[in-house]
Amino acid sequence: MTLVGKQFPNLDVNAMNDMGDTFKLNILEEAKSKGKKILLFWYPKDFTFVCPTELHAFQAALGEFEKRNTLVVGASCDSAEVHFAWLNTAKDNGGIEGVTYPLLADTNRNLASRLGILDLTNERYDEETGDITVDGDNVTYRATYLIDEEGIVFHEGVNHMPLGRNVSEFLRLVDAYTHVQEKGEVCPANWEEGKDAMNANRDGVAEYLKTNA
Repeated sequence: MTLVGKQFPNLDVNAMNDMGDTFKLNILEEAKSKGKKILLFWYPKDFTFVCPTELHAFQAALGEFEKRNTLVVGASCDSAEVHFAWLNTAKDNGGIEGVTYPLLADTNRNLASRLGILDLTNERYDEETGDITVDGDNVTYRATYLIDEEGIVFHEGVNHMPLGRNVSEFLRLVDAYTHVQEKGEVCPANWEEGKDAMNANRDGVAEYLKTNA
């Protein structure tokens, strides 16, 4: 079930920063208390392949997100200790040294389960033993959430494991949502900062289509 238009779950999760500090982070409280948008992106596993390319890509764009009053948070089901080991592994050795935003360590999978983003392929229940088995790895897909200053989710997307994300698209979505918040206009297909938006009525769409055919 999608969370778009709903409040993000109110849940404390362990997190790790680049200084080696483990702390509790509540995404909902962080957004509301700091009055900031949050980009929360989940990836399957530390020390893997597509994942470090994404973490470095979000780091490279961190300044752009900060300009937009947006915090970046990464997340997986790895432990805080494994996160820290990866943070201390050089980039040219497949590591994420240089990443400065916090990483959630959802080892008990409480938040990932609530979000419904775990790879539980072919989940089945054995009536004799009461056991549940799965063919998937019970790690998260590449799920991304954009959360506004009130803790409301305004974008949710999920990629399969092999598909890395386009970081620029999330900057565009933050720009578009901020435009809606500030101007009251809606953003048409392929809208980017500086392009025409439109009023959400019959005249508005007619005028937009007339000048942007």
